[in-house]
Formats: sequence, C-alpha cells, structure tokens
Amino acid sequence: MITLKSVTLRRSAKVLLDNASVTLNPGEKVGLVGRNGAGKSTLFALFNGSLHEDAGDFSLPAQWRMAQVAQEMPETDQSATDFVIDGDTVLLAAQNEVHQAEAADDGERMAHAYMALHDAGAHDAQARAQALILGLGFKTTELSNPVNSFSGGWRMRLQLARALMCPSDLLLLDEPTNHLDLDALVWLESWLKRYDGTMVVISHDREFLDAVTSVTLHIDGGKLVRYGGNYSTFEDMRAQQMELQQNSYLKQQDKIAHLQKFILRFKAKASKAKQAQSRVKALDRMERLAPVLASADFTFEFKEPANLPNPMLAMEDACFGYPPPEDAPPGTPPTVIVRNVSKSVMAGQRIGILGANGQGKSTLVKTVARALAPISGIVQEGKGLNVGYFAQQELDVLRPLDNPLDHLTRLAKEGLPAGQSGREQDLRTFLGTFNFSGDMVKQPVGTMSGGEKARLVLCMIVWQRPNLLLLDEPTNHLDLATREALAMALNEFEGTVMLVSHDRSLLRAVCDEFWLVTRGGVEPFDGDLDDYQRYLLDEAKRAREELKASLKDAKEVVTQAPVAVANKKITANLKTLRRDQGKLEQAMLDRQARKHALEARLAKPLPTSEIAEVGLELKKIDDELAGDEEKWLTLAEQIEAEEA
Repeated sequence: MITLKSVTLRRSAKVLLDNASVTLNPGEKVGLVGRNGAGKSTLFALFNGSLHEDAGDFSLPAQWRMAQVAQEMPETDQSATDFVIDGDTVLLAAQNEVHQAEAADDGERMAHAYMALHDAGAHDAQARAQALILGLGFKTTELSNPVNSFSGGWRMRLQLARALMCPSDLLLLDEPTNHLDLDALVWLESWLKRYDGTMVVISHDREFLDAVTSVTLHIDGGKLVRYGGNYSTFEDMRAQQMELQQNSYLKQQDKIAHLQKFILRFKAKASKAKQAQSRVKALDRMERLAPVLASADFTFEFKEPANLPNPMLAMEDACFGYPPPEDAPPGTPPTVIVRNVSKSVMAGQRIGILGANGQGKSTLVKTVARALAPISGIVQEGKGLNVGYFAQQELDVLRPLDNPLDHLTRLAKEGLPAGQSGREQDLRTFLGTFNFSGDMVKQPVGTMSGGEKARLVLCMIVWQRPNLLLLDEPTNHLDLATREALAMALNEFEGTVMLVSHDRSLLRAVCDEFWLVTRGGVEPFDGDLDDYQRYLLDEAKRAREELKASLKDAKEVVTQAPVAVANKKITANLKTLRRDQGKLEQAMLDRQARKHALEARLAKPLPTSEIAEVGLELKKIDDELAGDEEKWLTLAEQIEAEEA
C-alpha cells in the first residue's frame, strides 16, 4: 500500500503539504482533486520518485512497477506501433537479455532469456499495442506512420497508449482526457475499469472521475482528506462537512460572544471577579474553529447579442473539407470530409455535435467559423451574424509573444461591439473579470498555462458580443470551477450555441439537440448521451467484425475459381494483390501452427541445450510473423486503394 505519515512537501518556499497523512490500498482507483496549485502534480512527483518529502514518512512498495504518461512531446521516426510497444518495459528488458545472451553464446542464459521473452508477451505485443492505438482513435492506415507525422495532440495520445502498454502495479494519469474525443474517452473508461493495479488520476472531467474511481483524495489547505466514493459522492460529503463545520463555527462564535459579554459586565465587581476570571481562562483554552472559506467562484456571462438573425445560417448541398496543399500538382482535387449538408441553424438553438474521431466535426465547425471555405454548395449567413469561435487548439487564435492586453487592444482596433469601450483602463477592467489582473495583463501568452490560455480565449469571445458561439473542445485545461462557470454562462446566453466536447457533463447541461457527423454526412441524432455511448460501443464492435470479415473474404477470394473472379469484375491488379495476401495469410497460419507446437514443447521438461534451440527457433518465427504482419497491412492498404 501507499502510505504518507505526517508528510510535508515544499516547492521552493511554498508549502503544499503540511503534516499530511493518508493510506491508499492496493487495487484502489483514486481520483486526486483540489484547486489549481494545491499540489496535485507535486504529489505525483513524490509518488514517482522525482521529489522527496521534506518531513514525515512516505512509503510505496519497492517491488511495484509504475507507469505514467510522459509529458514531453515525442520526436522520433519510429512507427506508431513500435513506439507504443517500447512502452512495455518488461518486454524491452527481456529482448535486451536475449540479445546479450546470444552475444555471450551462453546456452543456459539463452534458455532462460527466451522463456522470459515468451512470458513477457512477445508473441502478441504488436496486437496489444495496435489495440491500444486504435482504441484511442487512430485509423488502421496510421499504425505504421512515423510518430513525427502526427500533430501534438495525437502524439500525446501515443504517449498515453505507451503508458497503458507498460505492465504496472501503479498507474499515474494526469489529465488523460485532455486530447481525447468522446469516442476515445468512452474506450479509455472501459479499459481503465478492467485495469487490475492501483490507479491515481487527476482530472477535471466529473463524469470520467465518476466512471473510473471509487476513492477520492482531496488536497485542501495542505492536508490530504480521503473520501470513500467517486467524485459526486465526494461533492455531497464535502458539502455536508462544510455545513457542519460552519454550524459549529457559528455556535462557537455565539458562545465566545456570551463569555465576553459576561467578562465585560462583571470583571469590575468583586463578587463576580472570580467567575469572570474563570471565563477568561475558558476563552484562552478554547480551540478556535475557523470559518468555512468556500473557494472563490469564478463566474462570467455572455453579453446580450446586438441582434439575432433567424435563421443564423442556412446550408444547402454544402461540402466541407480542405483545399489541396500549396505544393500539390495543378489539378489536384480538394479533400472532402463532409458532403451534401442541407441544414439550418436557428436563433436560440443549443446543438451538440457528435461523431467518432476523424468524421469531420472540427471541419464542420471551422467552415461555419469561416476558418475554412466550403468546397461546394451554399453556406448562407444571416444578416448581422457575429461568430464567436473557440478553436480546439487555443494557439490557433492566440499569439504566443503577445500579452492579454495586446490581444484585447487588437480586437478593439478591429471594431468595437455596441456598448464596448476601447480605452486601456476599460480593457484592463474587463480582463480583471476573467482573473487577469495586475502584472498578468502584460504576461506573454506563450508562458501561460493551458487553463489561462483557455480563459483568455473565452474573455476575447465574450468581449466581441457574438450571437453564434462555435465551441470546439472548450474545456481542455479548464478546471471544474471554470467548466461549471462556462455551463452556467452558456445556459444564460441568448444566442445560438454549437458545441463539440468530450465533457459529457457540459453537453448534458447545455445542449437540447444533437447532430451526428458520420460516414461523410450530418444527420440528427435521436437520443441522449447514454444512447450515444452505446452507439459508439456498437460501432467499435461493428468495425472489429468488419475487419474480421475482410480477412475471411480475402481468403475466399483467393480460392475462388477464375470464372467467379471474372464475374465480380476484379481487376488483374486487385486479383494479384488478393492472391498475394492469401498466400501470405497461409504462410502466417503455418508459422502460427509451428509456433504453437514449439510452445507446447517448452511447456514440458527439456534439456537446457534443447530449450535454447527451441527458444532460438521461436524468436525466428516471431520475427518472421512481425515481418508478415507488416506486409499484410501494406497489402491491405493497397487493396483498399484499388477498390476505391
């Protein structure tokens, strides 16, 4: 178990934990919560050994294996699959031992090394890694892509997959949902529920915490308080405790006032002096209770729009996507992601935009926000439409070298909304309502935290007084208090909201209808978020079954008579590809059969020399299978392209 006894932790001069004690038991799923700056990440640093206690005793079982998501952005030409496989430290150590044993030509050492390699799961490492990668939203065609070819958010997903790949007894997750879409989030919840070890997770997503945790650890005022139950249970228990504490404080204040009144009244009377002195001593001995100082709530509101065109937006046979790259050959067609959209957006609508990763949610939002031009069709804006756009990557609209005052000043120069002032003092005052005060108004945006950047984007949107809000994952990096403030502000907003978010609590609180972006189109989703989660799980199951069916079909096509093949009008190239794929699959089946036979031999008592011989052959077969799988994926991609 993990134990902290009277632990004090400091960062520079700041005391984050002061005489704190708690015990976490093996197998518990713990949500670590507290205000920003309370010390959550510092406690993680204590757990992973990068920081040590300043006082008190901290212990964690020495034999526990730990996994944690690396925070640095990976820079490597490794394929996505190989990068994730390398997260399995046990497998990596076993592979190194095999290489060293072979180099030393030590038969007995090789025998043990091959057994350890088999026990580490070398035979299915690639399958396990690719299951993690696909679960986190990547496409099958991206499994072999180099890590450097992905954007920052996708590389962080690979870091998460790498941490999940690592066999561990303790899993530390710091905001694991920040770069995930709702479909990947649902998959991650399902995976974490099956995780056998101890898990500690920091998250500002209340529904995620409710789904995956059964214990809540609250950092408050330098203390650690343990609550049995998920985040919602913690909130209820915390509210009750605060109410009891405040009631006790008020009762004590009444008692103190009564004693002080008696002392003032009778301290001069000789007959009562002894009693008055007794009450003075009682006051001195009294352990004073502190009043409950609730966290200062952050609130804001969207100004009333100057006008509300109706409809806000009308789309007719519109296709959305991306123009060809600048260096593309002349005549290269644009990439169409969403096609044939005919929908209207009315004043006052609250639309949640759902869809699996890569289906085109952000493309739709970017086009409505004018960041992309429609590929074809008509997108007609209502007269006086004023769009407030929150980009999924805040730096899409922020300049790292500029400060908050620069950003608002630039907006003022571009045109003042009705009722707004462009004077510097007025801009400073407005920034102050979003907790940008004092020196912060002059702080470069590039040095700010993710939460501060998100708050600045919200500040800029509110200042522009929009009548249509387009919000693409606005809660990334926002703490729970700011998320709740955003939900309240959106509910009071009189204009129209279009929202893409993996925060189900925000979607439930704000949206009263949903659009589903799927299979190249947009359609209404008739159901709630629970229905949508079931839909995502069904879609994942369907995709797995389609993949199995495609493997089966490929085998059948290869064995069909030439006449049947001709009847299907399969091109000669496609026929050749499928024949090659069929031959490769047969070779893989033969190797798998040989591998199972060798594993069966290893399960029986064998001489040391024979164990080494079998181990060498197993390693050779594993290497051949790995190469075969790469070839099969390449053939599958070529077949898919030929069919298209």
